[in-house]
Amino acid sequence: MKNTLTRFLLPATAVAGSLALYALTPPARVVPDADNAGLKLPAGFGALVAAETGGRARHLTVTPQGVVYVKLSRVKDGKGILTLHPTSTGKATIAGGFGGYGGTGMYNKDGYLYASSDEDVYRYKLDSKGEVTNPTQPEKIITGLINRKQHESKSVVLDNSGNIYVNVGAYSNSCQERDRRPGSLGMPNCPVLDSAGGIWQFKANKLNQKYGDGMRYATGLRNVVGLDWNQQGNKLFVMQHGRDQLHTLFPDKYTEKESAQFPAECMYALDKGDNAGWPYIYYNQEINKKMMAPEYGGDGKKTVDDKYIDPAAAYPAHMAPNGLLFYTGSMFPEKYKNGAFIAFHGSWNRAPEPQKGYFVVFQPFKNGKPSGNWEVFADNFAGSPEKAASGRADHRPCGLAQGPDGSLYVSDDVKGTIYRIVYNKK
Repeated sequence: MKNTLTRFLLPATAVAGSLALYALTPPARVVPDADNAGLKLPAGFGALVAAETGGRARHLTVTPQGVVYVKLSRVKDGKGILTLHPTSTGKATIAGGFGGYGGTGMYNKDGYLYASSDEDVYRYKLDSKGEVTNPTQPEKIITGLINRKQHESKSVVLDNSGNIYVNVGAYSNSCQERDRRPGSLGMPNCPVLDSAGGIWQFKANKLNQKYGDGMRYATGLRNVVGLDWNQQGNKLFVMQHGRDQLHTLFPDKYTEKESAQFPAECMYALDKGDNAGWPYIYYNQEINKKMMAPEYGGDGKKTVDDKYIDPAAAYPAHMAPNGLLFYTGSMFPEKYKNGAFIAFHGSWNRAPEPQKGYFVVFQPFKNGKPSGNWEVFADNFAGSPEKAASGRADHRPCGLAQGPDGSLYVSDDVKGTIYRIVYNKK
């Protein structure tokens, strides 16, 4: 694809002028790329490559002024956060970067930009142009979160009451005594849950908070990368990455096909104190039942009682939901209003079945709850069906963000492509 970047820091006067012009002038009709950036979309939608960052782009956010901030999983040229400025064509230029740490979390609210490493969460003040005022001196608001190099990313989102929610993924597949070893049983009263495997709540404006300053808001969640605050229901929603390797670890209880099909990737609507059940259960989306995990006495047939919450929605196994966004814009047709977009990063462990995912889906919502079947919205990030089936995808969708005009931004953490999806009424 053609490189659309400006890879240098623009002069301050040019930056200020372009941002002021963007804020005062309604954006012109955005023209998609001739090939829709290689994506397959519903009728009426188009896509363009907004930028090529060249980094492993994880989550991203767009300010009310249209400035795009992209979090890189690894530092590139000394920068872990990239600043992209909009242009009149609908594409973006890289205007600079800051934050000498890799990570995943990226969110903006009430005049602040929030970003995470794999251990800490920072915030930066935004000015009236949507520009960070303290790029070299961020406020560290949360520190010392556990990182044992498995499910270590820290995703973040804020509610409307001054709280920030952080995923702390479990540093284990299923809390076995010997992680990912065939036949190893689960540890009683899984100790991983003391400091991981859940969502923690902290104050968004308090500095240097540690575990003891926050609250374990919800537990029993193996790993959450995609999460968002639902404004209709005023509730936290998260996407869980389900467990792996049922057949590999317990070949006498599960076939290879069953291991590829289960468990579901689940969407949960969370209230304070909820327990989603990991590692003791998993969810079978074909019979809509919570199943006892084999590490704790399950055999693929034993179900469990209602001690644990049910998912709000369930999706095919192993597709890795890395992004969740509730659409509140007005550009897209009415059916999309307040519904959820989910970025499925793509599977690695469905063999001998074809790998699956590498697309963005839409989940309809009504009155703050899932309503109706999900549908594939943006496909062909992988490049071809053959590349998707083999797991050798050209691009993998990761983060989602909504622009001030209602367009949808999607990040790719393979090559760092930033996509922008628009709807143009005819």
